[in-house]
Amino acid sequence: MLNAARLARYKDLGLLLVKHARVGRAALANGTTDDVDDSAEADAECFARDLESMGPTFVKLGQLLSTRADLLPPAYLVALGRLQDNVTPFGFADVERIVESELGVRLSKAFTTFDDKPLASASLGQVHRADLRDGRPVAVKVQRPGIREQIVDDMEIIESMAKFADSHTEAGRRYGFEDMVVEFHHSLMDELDYRREAGNLETLHENLRDHPRLVVPLPVRDYTTNVVLTMDYIDGRNLSSMGPLGLMEVDGAPLAAALFSGYLQQILVDGFFHADPHPGNVVVTADERLALLDLGMVARVAPEMQDSLIKLLLAVSEGQGQRAADVAIALGQPLEGYDAEQFRRGAADLVGRNQNATMGQIQAGAVVGELTRLAGACGLRLPAELTMLGKALLNLDEIARTLDSEFDPNRAIENESSELMRRKLLQAATPTNIMAAAVEAKEFAERFPHRVNKVMDALAEGQLTLNIQGIDEKDIMRGVQKLANRVTTGLVVASLVIGAALIMRVPTSTRLFGYPALAIVLFMVAAVAAVVLLIAIQISDLPQRRRRR
Repeated sequence: MLNAARLARYKDLGLLLVKHARVGRAALANGTTDDVDDSAEADAECFARDLESMGPTFVKLGQLLSTRADLLPPAYLVALGRLQDNVTPFGFADVERIVESELGVRLSKAFTTFDDKPLASASLGQVHRADLRDGRPVAVKVQRPGIREQIVDDMEIIESMAKFADSHTEAGRRYGFEDMVVEFHHSLMDELDYRREAGNLETLHENLRDHPRLVVPLPVRDYTTNVVLTMDYIDGRNLSSMGPLGLMEVDGAPLAAALFSGYLQQILVDGFFHADPHPGNVVVTADERLALLDLGMVARVAPEMQDSLIKLLLAVSEGQGQRAADVAIALGQPLEGYDAEQFRRGAADLVGRNQNATMGQIQAGAVVGELTRLAGACGLRLPAELTMLGKALLNLDEIARTLDSEFDPNRAIENESSELMRRKLLQAATPTNIMAAAVEAKEFAERFPHRVNKVMDALAEGQLTLNIQGIDEKDIMRGVQKLANRVTTGLVVASLVIGAALIMRVPTSTRLFGYPALAIVLFMVAAVAAVVLLIAIQISDLPQRRRRR
């Protein structure tokens, strides 16, 4: 039985979908990343505000939709990408109660100081500045009370709506909203588990240890639970709060290069990356380094996917549209009505238009996002990892453009490609991989003699069978017969010429043109046969040459 609150949520979501139904129709049209009219931007901002007014679950849903360039037009991706979920903080009494209950100790016993005013407040929690008993400055992230229950209720509503859309709409059958919502649900529940976020901080801190300009705070495990996260305090200002004058005091070019290099390593080597690097999550420290915060949302990339992404980014950076299209096609899943040629043409045009563009002219993330949108319009569903990559790169574009307006992502990708491949090779040369390869080689060496014996026995007993598919046996036989006829004719012509040459030395009274008559006749027959053979070859081979052209 649905209670009044649940019915009200259904009504609110239904009204939202009806109000913005044309968003879906616009997404299925042939959109472009060129100039967007003011009405589309106004509609997109209205859509973002409506989602924000419905609460944290829908704010997070909007952030997810901002990664789906195959579902929404560019104006909506930009508006939803700006959702930073800044909300009114909850009271300090609740903070004190939650921290003491989770840590099992009074606040004054665990911390020497604990600021009652939060440093930042978001839809899922808020962060307070504090000091441990040993004097270590920390930031304490406390989950908003009752947020888990609210998200569970909202997700049931969203999942039921997605299931209905998949069953009753063409867009649902095409894009599979239910699968997308289920994946979103898992991601959101992971984000509510602060122990998991603490593990993400440790992993990323270790992965970026060779990047001195990048900082990742480490968690304090003894002061961390599912709803309380204590970590190193980073003294600095996030990019979203820094004005033009503040940015002039920062040497932004090396910071932009370091951030881009670090993200390429995260995505293409480590296979684990911070999926939400918007300016509010990137802090410029007092010693001019960049700190990456809020690792609740991360993404993982499988090794085989990493290799494909390297090929795709290199193809985009070098302006090779056809190769980029080939990589994307190999990654994607063709749907009903898939048009490969249209996608190839669109990808070639898209990549070609953006070749040699600087950061001030084009966004690298927008190129990847537009590629996924183009794939969706052509009936090719690209993997979620690619959409997450596009979202991360889109945020990186904004940060890099803020730090250094002349930053060139294409040149950065080309410069980093050799280092990326070196790290990939070193990664593959781990003791575990070497041992696995040695075991496979051992098994191959052990089984090889037995397999050779089986093949030889089958060959000796006349039981060896070759199963060749995709070849027309009749065409093969015709080709073999044609070849045999030509070889035979050539041998006959050669025999006639040799025989005539031998007869030339035999004394005879029968002469023709002053030479033995039989020899001359044999020479003439050989010449006629050779001409006929050459003409037949030209006539039979001409259609094949025309087809190849």
